[in-house]
Amino acid sequence: MGENKRRMLAGDWYLPDDPELLADTVRRIDLCAAYNRTGPAGPRTAERRAVLRELFGSVGEDVRIRPPFHCDFGYHIRIGARTFVNFNAVFLDAGPITVGSDVQIGPNVQLLTPTHALDPERRRAGWEKAEPVTIGDNVWLGGGVIVCPGASVGADTVVGAGAVVTRDLPPGVLAVGNPARVVRKLR
Repeated sequence: MGENKRRMLAGDWYLPDDPELLADTVRRIDLCAAYNRTGPAGPRTAERRAVLRELFGSVGEDVRIRPPFHCDFGYHIRIGARTFVNFNAVFLDAGPITVGSDVQIGPNVQLLTPTHALDPERRRAGWEKAEPVTIGDNVWLGGGVIVCPGASVGADTVVGAGAVVTRDLPPGVLAVGNPARVVRKLR
């Protein structure tokens, strides 16, 4: 494994146009295209599951992801059992993305781990790093939710449609808005 990929995996600054990472991107492009060609659940469910097992770091039983689905690498994604992901999900997994069990993810949701340098010269040079995203068990992310790098959503929390999660949300709350803020406890 090259130094640049090692830095990415460690959460340090790295250059995404590294040849080794570009090869990983080609792998992801092929696997996402194969998955997205399988169409809706039904007779091709076994084929879809096989692609997910090859694409993701781990995938639980009875996970359903409606195509199209897009990610950066795939191998940083871990999804628990019985999770549902609706159409047009984007999981940018330059860093770890962990999604618990029994999670409901609405259409057009983005889970984003990459972040870029604030310094204009470093940003122009292409440097980025990744901060993990964690979604707890039994979470519901409404349509269009964006979870930013380094944020986590606690178990049993509901995040309203269109919310932007910029920092950790505790378990068992309803959060809405941009930035997402807790409006009430659910338990």
